[in-house]
Amino acid sequence: MIDLQAAFVNAPRLAGRAASLPRGQPESAPFRLRALRTVIPDPTIMPTFLTLGPEDSNHQFVLQRYLAAQGLGAAARVMLIDDFHDGARRVIAREADYLLQCAVHTAAAEITGTYRRDLHVIDAFICPSRPMALVRARRPRAGLGCVAVQPATRTYVDLSGWATVIHEPTVSAVQQGLLSGRYEAGIAFSALAERLPEDFELVERVGTVCDAWVMFGREAVDGGDAVVWTGSPASRQYQAASALPDRPL
Repeated sequence: MIDLQAAFVNAPRLAGRAASLPRGQPESAPFRLRALRTVIPDPTIMPTFLTLGPEDSNHQFVLQRYLAAQGLGAAARVMLIDDFHDGARRVIAREADYLLQCAVHTAAAEITGTYRRDLHVIDAFICPSRPMALVRARRPRAGLGCVAVQPATRTYVDLSGWATVIHEPTVSAVQQGLLSGRYEAGIAFSALAERLPEDFELVERVGTVCDAWVMFGREAVDGGDAVVWTGSPASRQYQAASALPDRPL
C-alpha cells in the first residue's frame, strides 16, 4: 500500500495517477489527500529496486531501511537478484530502475567500471548491517576445520585457528552452508545461533558494521560536480572542528 504523503513529496510523477478528481473539484484538492493513508498501489508506476538476495540478506535489510528513510516504503517494488552483473544489465534494459550494492562487495569495482557508460552512481549512504557473529555448529556433519566467510568480513575476527577458510559470495550463503552442514563454523548473522541454540553456538560476537552503500541508476546526477550533503553529521563535525581554537602541532 502507498503512503500518499510520501508519494507526493518524494515521487511527484505518482501524483497525477494516484487518484482522479471528480469534475468541478478545486485544483488544490489533491493536496488534501495527505490525510488519506493508503490506496491500492499501481504496479505500473512503482519504481523497481534490485539488490542481492536471498530473502533476509543484508542487502535486502539495508535496502528496506533506505526506502523507509526516503519515504517510499510500499511505494517501491523490491526484487532480489543472484548476481550484480545480471542486475546491472536489467537496469540498463529498463527491466528495473535502480540497483543497490554494498561498496565493499567484491564485485563493486567491476559493476562501476564495466557499465560506466549506461549505469551511474546516483546516491551513496552509510548503514549498519544486521548483527553478525562467528558461529559454530555444535554437531558438525562435515567440513571439520572449515570456516566460511564473505571476503569483506574475513578480518572481523581472528581466524588463525582454523585450518581452512572458505569464501562465499554473501553472509547469507555462509549461513546456508552452516545449515546444510558443509562448514563447521562461519561468520553469519548472530540471529542464527539465537534462533537455533541447540544446533549452533555463538563463538564471538561481531555486532553491526556500518558500511558504505551505493545506489546505481540510468541517469547521472552529478553534472560533473561533487554531490555532497553539506548538512550531514560528518559536515557538522567538520564545521565544529574548524571553529575550535588553533592547537599546537
